[in-house]
Amino acid sequence: MSDGTVDGLTGSTDEHTGSTGGSAGDGRNGTGGPQNATEREVALEQTYLDLLYGRLDDIRSRARTTLDDLRRSSSSNTPAGRAEKDAFDALHTERLAQLDAVEDRLAFGRLDMNGGERRYVGRIGLADEGQQQLLVDWRAPAAAAFYQATAASPAGVARRRHLATRGRTVTGIDDELLDVSGLNAADLTTVTGDGALMTALTEHRTGKMRDIVATLQSEQDEIVRAPLTGVLVVQGGPGTGKTAVALHRAAYLLYTHRERIAKSGVLVVGPSPVFLRYIERVLPSLGETGVVLSTPGQIFPGVEATRTDRPEVALLKGDLRMARVIREAVRQRQLTLPRPVPITLDGDQIALRPAAVVEARSRARQTGRPHNEARTTFVKHLLDDLAGQLARARRLENDPETRLDLAAELRDNIDVRREINLRWMPLSAEAFLDKLLSDPDRLRAATEGKLAKAEARLLLREPGSPWTQSDVPLLDEVAELIGADVTASAAAARERARAAAERAEAVRYAQGVLQMSGEAAAMMTADMLADRFEGPGGSLTVAERARDDRTWTYGHVVVDEAQEVSPMQWRTLARRVPSRSMTVVGDLAQTSSAAGASTWAGALDTIAKDRWRVAELTVNYRTPAKIMRPAAAMLTASGISVRLPESAREGDWDPSLIQAPEDAGAVAEAVLRAVTADEKALGGGQFAVILSRAEVVGEVSERVRKSLLSPEYAGLGERVSVLSVDDVKGLEYDAVTVVDPAGIVAASRRGASDLYVALTRPTQRLTVIHHGDLPEGLRIP
Repeated sequence: MSDGTVDGLTGSTDEHTGSTGGSAGDGRNGTGGPQNATEREVALEQTYLDLLYGRLDDIRSRARTTLDDLRRSSSSNTPAGRAEKDAFDALHTERLAQLDAVEDRLAFGRLDMNGGERRYVGRIGLADEGQQQLLVDWRAPAAAAFYQATAASPAGVARRRHLATRGRTVTGIDDELLDVSGLNAADLTTVTGDGALMTALTEHRTGKMRDIVATLQSEQDEIVRAPLTGVLVVQGGPGTGKTAVALHRAAYLLYTHRERIAKSGVLVVGPSPVFLRYIERVLPSLGETGVVLSTPGQIFPGVEATRTDRPEVALLKGDLRMARVIREAVRQRQLTLPRPVPITLDGDQIALRPAAVVEARSRARQTGRPHNEARTTFVKHLLDDLAGQLARARRLENDPETRLDLAAELRDNIDVRREINLRWMPLSAEAFLDKLLSDPDRLRAATEGKLAKAEARLLLREPGSPWTQSDVPLLDEVAELIGADVTASAAAARERARAAAERAEAVRYAQGVLQMSGEAAAMMTADMLADRFEGPGGSLTVAERARDDRTWTYGHVVVDEAQEVSPMQWRTLARRVPSRSMTVVGDLAQTSSAAGASTWAGALDTIAKDRWRVAELTVNYRTPAKIMRPAAAMLTASGISVRLPESAREGDWDPSLIQAPEDAGAVAEAVLRAVTADEKALGGGQFAVILSRAEVVGEVSERVRKSLLSPEYAGLGERVSVLSVDDVKGLEYDAVTVVDPAGIVAASRRGASDLYVALTRPTQRLTVIHHGDLPEGLRIP
């Protein structure tokens, strides 16, 4: 990572920050100033915040001017000249997007050090024209104490101040005195408040995840800054901030190890499109845009699988035995020959011989290459055998040069091509898997000795059926085994060598460009800039190229709700990150998928044996204790024993229990009354109605949705989401109404875990609507 500061936007990770000094630090204006200490301190912080935003505006203006000048300038008519201009256009556009993304809460904290130094902490690093540090990036080592210092271990911090802002205005401050010996008497006028963390926890939700960069707690920050290597499992119960911690860790790793991972990017895998929309703003708000977001159903390029299989089918497709089934199915497409096949070529009789086919297949398999690539060896050997026969039939010299000429003639013959192709056809992943799962004979042959007959029958489906999420790792397995449809030839080898040479030259050129452009050097490596120069797609970002390339390998992968990932899905994810640098986030108590994990060892030993470790989050910041207690009691009564997180607050409202007749209209009315009561109590926020998988497309859901569209619920209806348990994984709401808890438990093998997920989504209020008996252990006053 560069230590330089460019246009005042610092990329430094070193410890030097300097002292802010200036008007915000002297506390005096002497002209009818604020009437009390709090107002005076807020006014001084406002002055400093104005300075920071002024500096940000200057940098943004300079970047826009540079971009405008670039776009007005004429470029060389050569492809290289146009590519270079496009690359820098994309570079500056991306930079402006990053600068715009940090507009909200640019600065959120201040450290007063024992030696008198003052450090402001924010989303990015800023320096003035003289390279004096104005704002420290939250990821820099110099900012670590903002999250880690305590009264018992102050790390040289006398006072930690949290800044509350709205837009560009300071609305409040909150101080923590960690070491009073480091402060003078005037500084001991401490401003108190509800605390930045508690304020954040009780604010209304907006329907989008907000970053927690201003309120990261010590145990969370320790995980964010953990070493890059290996698989880090972040285990934590509901509301512990697992997802936010993982996203902040991705931003931290991109900042700290940019040379190592930015070129290949970071992949974030979340459970659903709803979840991805919920988190999509977090990383841009932290200054990082080069990240690919994907669900497990989107990870295979060209396929977006949203459907789910029945639990028993999903369990089978997620089983590692399916890798053996697919391998066998591919091998069975490499056919032998029961008897010779005669071929006539210009009156000369030759034959495709069974022994030659067996030998060709053996040699092709010995290469260890994927099916489509190994096919080249298969074809070459058979053409050589046929060329030898043809040379003898024509009484020609049977030497390598003659056979090479005759092989070219044979390759052009339609009968020869047909007979060879029938033995070893080039394959495509989607067509191959669709045929395998819809052809009883093929499926029976591939599963024999690997699956029970009853299991094999579970896999059978109609041709052309839509892909399910459980199919995606099977598609990836097929693609890995068959490879690209390519012909390895001397010409192709020469092309690869030429491309490698051009690439090396592009990197050398990019290094020279970066040396002349400190601005670009702070944002990307020579390899990254060279990527932008190459070809007509040179302006594509890392994320855009990675998303469309199945063979792309990432520098780091984040897997959220990882307890739901099947063994076959782990194989797919492991291919995306050969280094096994991963952040795996989950809670085993919330596993609902039949193919999901019951232990982390069971999930990870097959892909990262002895290379994974667990860090645990122990505090529930989202779910109040009043809501957590009945949810935890239900989980325990169901036989699921886990370490539950301690809630950070008791909460203001007890959960509510409403009994309604088992009638869609009555239940819908009860739901609408509950939502209205939540609105009245909270005066705003985001609400969720959570139903079982079946009910979310049933009459109750339809009635509730239709009512929320009526004028009676204008405004409120836009803030109410009607969702299934699957859809709310990883999400949070101000108030939640859970409908038919017994039905949720009965709907799946792991129904108690599903209900636990539903009950622990609210930050303020919980209402449970039921028809009769409650699930065992669920007791709500």
